[in-house]
Amino acid sequence: MAGEFEDGSSAEKLFNQGYSYTYDDVIFLPHYIDFPTDAVNLSTRLSRNIPLSIPCVSSPMDTVTESYMAAAMAAVGGIGVIHSNVTPSEQADMIRSVKSRRVPILSSPVFKTPDSRIVNEFEGDDVPFVFVTQSGNEKSKLLGYVAKPDWLGLKDTQIKLGDIMRADANMFVPCHYDLGQIDGKLKEEGRDFVVVEKEGGEVVEVVTKEEVERVKGYPKLGKGTVGYDGRWMVGAAIGTRESDKERLEHLVKAGVDVIVLDSSQGNSIYQIEMIKYVKQTYPELDVIGGNVVTMSQAQNLIKAGVDGLRVGMGSGSICTTQEVCAVGRGQATAVYKVSSIAAQSGIPVIADGGISFSGHIVKALVLGASTVMMGSFLAGSTEAPGAYEVNEDICMRIISAGPVTQRFPG
Repeated sequence: MAGEFEDGSSAEKLFNQGYSYTYDDVIFLPHYIDFPTDAVNLSTRLSRNIPLSIPCVSSPMDTVTESYMAAAMAAVGGIGVIHSNVTPSEQADMIRSVKSRRVPILSSPVFKTPDSRIVNEFEGDDVPFVFVTQSGNEKSKLLGYVAKPDWLGLKDTQIKLGDIMRADANMFVPCHYDLGQIDGKLKEEGRDFVVVEKEGGEVVEVVTKEEVERVKGYPKLGKGTVGYDGRWMVGAAIGTRESDKERLEHLVKAGVDVIVLDSSQGNSIYQIEMIKYVKQTYPELDVIGGNVVTMSQAQNLIKAGVDGLRVGMGSGSICTTQEVCAVGRGQATAVYKVSSIAAQSGIPVIADGGISFSGHIVKALVLGASTVMMGSFLAGSTEAPGAYEVNEDICMRIISAGPVTQRFPG
């Protein structure tokens, strides 16, 4: 079909003219289709050693990726990178939270001791169940539960939970159960919820019938991103300061699968030293460097030993790097140039930023990226953390990156 009727411009010609292009500056010409849609394979690599079923990564922003988002991304075949705007132990706990479950559901169950009383315990709490454990937290043995109808309308508000709790051995399922097995348990026994537990009785999660139905609506994009241990794979962001070495140790102990060095300018002595430290200390752990936008920047990090590159500077929805620091590059050009040099070393590229429409994802992948990282694109979803506010009858979710705050429809 090519030949004398071929028109347009090749990517090599377009991106070697000395201009900087954004995604909206380029458009692709349609071609001849000789295959069905179900023959399309979206599988790719996040980094040198981590395969994905779909080329989608959630950004390490504190209002985009925490445990809920990371589990959901892994469930559909992508991966989430948990932000570092918390203490090392808190970030490690988020990693463990993702690793401890086989379903992408994260509720916030309420735990109390048997001696807790009804009075003022649940005022303002919109919770369907309260779980009674020996010490009042999920780390101790579960003794029973109290359903909302059990405490509503009680005249004796001094009654102890231990006196009205229900004990039901059939409400438990082991933590290795997947969504299909949990759904089957709920339907088989006509239950409204099940409790996912580890050996020894520690509560991992409480899964309700409503949540299962919602998650079953996730698109069937590909098999989940699961590691050799059968657990969801999850990434985590760290910086390049000396204190981040201690953070890294916490994350490795928690089972993190990939580390992303989170910096708007990745081509620095600090990042290069951190890359070398990670690879020397934890040689089996993949590390992704960035952000970079030029071939020379990318080459420096490749020589340092990165397993993946994050591309983008000032192209995110709330980034101001180009305006404030006067540095950056159009994202289409940056992705093409960095991917060209990275491909020579077999290093996958993450196109980070500038994703506002599905067409931008297509453009990033065609220009050489292996995956795309999304922030605002996911910020209004149920799985994203962050506060809600109602503005002119529209429910908005607030997200932020650095000093900048923006609102997205939820």
